Amino acid sequence: MKNRCEWCGSDALYTKYHDEEWGVPLHDDQKLFQLLLLEGAQAGLSWITILRKRENYIKAFDNFNPEKMVNYDEQKQIELLNDPGIVRNKLKVNAFIINAGLYLKTKVEFGSFDRYIWQFVDHKQIINRWKSLKELPAKTRESDLMSKDLKKRGFKFVGSTICYAFMQASGMVNDHVVDCFRYKECIE
Repeated sequence: MKNRCEWCGSDALYTKYHDEEWGVPLHDDQKLFQLLLLEGAQAGLSWITILRKRENYIKAFDNFNPEKMVNYDEQKQIELLNDPGIVRNKLKVNAFIINAGLYLKTKVEFGSFDRYIWQFVDHKQIINRWKSLKELPAKTRESDLMSKDLKKRGFKFVGSTICYAFMQASGMVNDHVVDCFRYKECIE
């Protein structure tokens, strides 16, 4: 039996996510954009709720194509708010659309969203050495800086706690506990 971070429990979807995605350094602009939006959708909810709806989000938001998303009209927003496959929260749906435009601007400014977002960790993974989940912080100096800069640019649902969850999920920080089998596998 493999040692895992205890947060994934015994849920098959959570375990698969933990074993294959969480903490793996991510450098694909499109995937980073999707993850940032989904982490924002999680606000006030559990990640498993969003994970269970992820495929619905991908379909509802045109595979997270920002060029399409920025052009969503009122009719499309009404359609999204009536979609039971996603979290039907008007502020979050609007944030996805706003963030799509800001993502495109940021990508142009920095040459890639990857280059922009990874600057908050000096373009290299922070490798922590936690022995238990109790040690993991909810936010850090780096997530505070990321949140502040994203908010300054106009991004929505990018508080420091959301940014830290994004950093963990995208492998900007390795927060697998040291006895988890994924700890060494996720070191960039």
